[in-house]
Amino acid sequence: MERKKRCRMHGGAHGSGAPPGKRNGAYRHGMRTHEMIELRREIRELTRISRETIAAGVE
Repeated sequence: MERKKRCRMHGGAHGSGAPPGKRNGAYRHGMRTHEMIELRREIRELTRISRETIAAGVE
């Protein structure tokens, strides 16, 4: 695929996919945007840390 303009497996040119976000007709609610996925990861990490802190008995 090097030096080729099209993917040999899928046939699409690089960057020729659907537009991101609200410009895409399949956009519904934003729960699966990159920003929301990252926010949920951060919340899970903070929750994990707080549970470990409580379990250790540290105030």
